[in-house]
Amino acid sequence: MTNDYRPVFPAIRMPQFEDQELPDVVTAKLHHPVAPELDDVAAAMRAALEKSHRFAELPKGARVAITCGSRGIQSKPLVVVTAVAWFKEQGFDPFIVPAMGSHGGARAESQVELLAELGYTPKSMGCAIESSMDVTRIGTTSRGVPVYFDKNAAAADAVLVVNRIKAHTSFDREIESGLTKMVAIGLGKAEGARLIHKLGALGYLEVLPEWAAIAINASPIAYAVGIVENADKRATLIEGAEPEDIMAMDARLLPLAKANTPKLPFEQIDLLIVERIGKNISGTGMDTGVVGRADIRGRPSVDNPLIHKLAVLGLTPEAHGNGLGVGLADFMTQEVANSLDLYAMYMNSCTSTFTERVRLPIVLADDKAVIQAAVGTCWQLDGRDARLCIIRSTLHLDQILISPAMAGELGDKGEVVDAPHALEFDSAGHLLTRCPE
Repeated sequence: MTNDYRPVFPAIRMPQFEDQELPDVVTAKLHHPVAPELDDVAAAMRAALEKSHRFAELPKGARVAITCGSRGIQSKPLVVVTAVAWFKEQGFDPFIVPAMGSHGGARAESQVELLAELGYTPKSMGCAIESSMDVTRIGTTSRGVPVYFDKNAAAADAVLVVNRIKAHTSFDREIESGLTKMVAIGLGKAEGARLIHKLGALGYLEVLPEWAAIAINASPIAYAVGIVENADKRATLIEGAEPEDIMAMDARLLPLAKANTPKLPFEQIDLLIVERIGKNISGTGMDTGVVGRADIRGRPSVDNPLIHKLAVLGLTPEAHGNGLGVGLADFMTQEVANSLDLYAMYMNSCTSTFTERVRLPIVLADDKAVIQAAVGTCWQLDGRDARLCIIRSTLHLDQILISPAMAGELGDKGEVVDAPHALEFDSAGHLLTRCPE
């Protein structure tokens, strides 16, 4: 990745907050409903593939494309390598195609790099990775939107769509994030992502399902495998579907996925500190279902929890500077700001059309300056009384830090595991009091 698009911010400190007192914190271990994980992911994947009718009809030597997206899905590398091995046993020639829309700055080579960081390489998977941003037109929606499909996948004899089924970070509907979305936006590549999002919320709510239906009928998609995770991010279900059943399975399994999604057990937080955000954590950098800030014009926004101030302290290395989601925050550190790749951010946000999510919040010198300013503006007269919550990321909610005053609201959803202690910083202003790994 080039550094030509990285900004340089000054180390700004706000003198009125330099003596701002901060609340103590306690460590809280949250209790999420956890469905049992699968005993054998590989066996479950093999069982799903064995049920496919179309793979049973493929001739020896058939080329089969397998989709891989940009999310860090814990079980998926094992799922994909199992599929590769199974296809080879059937006498097929499997290969992987990146199915991630415009991620990686809409560059074919960058999408290969993203896959490598997630564990997908030709060596680890045992097959080639064919990455291209070229697409083939395979139809048109009723609104006149052309339907595109990854050129390499379109040229295959069969396509296996694999994805996690989960809640979308912005929209609440019968089908959200899962196999249908990967067919449309993932395999539609950057052009597909751009066209589907071009109509804003209408594009996702109406164009995407129709686009996916056209692609399923007009492409060589032969089968799909959906993964549902429990609250510990372990696969609790792996299920296959014939092409005509993909959308129905997405809708049927979404409630199960939502029931296993961790949440913060608070209705109101004065200040939420997110230690790190990134595209590998959530499509919006931080899951809006956790932070309660969807903020899409024309769509009702449910602020649950209601968070007065939100601060970001870090960006994951896997994000490669794509800080999509910083626009949801009120404060971020100079370190985060100077690590941003503006081109990747702008490409992603302009493709999605939700440009508000890359607007830059207040940038201050270090963690301490950010936290003091956020506490000083969170609508509490005495900063020591602030309802403070610190999380590693919206993907990691097992153990969090909270103000002692919030401990009584945990109920049966969590327990405090230590005594109140002050937030500590090093001489450079870096926060030392972090959420347990």
